[in-house]
Amino acid sequence: MGTTAQNPRRITMTPAARRALTAAGRLFYERGIHAVGVDLISAEAGVTKKTLYDRFGSKEQIVVEYLADRDERWRAFLAERLDAVGPDPRESALAVFDASRAWAEEFSPRGCSMVNAHAEISDAAHPAHPIITGQKRWMLALFTRFAEEITPATADATARTLMLLHEGALVAHGLGVFPDAIAQAREQARLLLA
Repeated sequence: MGTTAQNPRRITMTPAARRALTAAGRLFYERGIHAVGVDLISAEAGVTKKTLYDRFGSKEQIVVEYLADRDERWRAFLAERLDAVGPDPRESALAVFDASRAWAEEFSPRGCSMVNAHAEISDAAHPAHPIITGQKRWMLALFTRFAEEITPATADATARTLMLLHEGALVAHGLGVFPDAIAQAREQARLLLA
């Protein structure tokens, strides 16, 4: 399978690459992608810079792996919660907010990693850009699927409103604008879907 905008090149993870990715992910999330260099990643991971380049090839590829890993973990985290609530589309839509709140508390105190990455990577030619935008398109498609069952006549508008509530809450959470932004967005979603 070749590399495309929708299917960026990925690498096979060795134990050293996994350690490097874990270190890079923590550093990128805490400090920002541009602020973290390969010297720091290699030092934190306990691998040589040569090993880092041999495995990943470039810092851009480390960023691709970091964001793809976050996206895969988020999707698995969300899938567990959606499975737990069953087939009701209203409950499923609200479960997205509940999952986001739990994820934010455990893994994302500084806000959404995709939104944060997009603040640094807005160039569509960057190999990580499709992961960022793809994750958000996937979220919109998910909300659309629920909205088509709940409000078929206005599914697109409902899905977009749910997406705006969700993404706005993630940003407000990351900025610490006010307490429990995700719970407030969930309540607004509940009222929208009532």
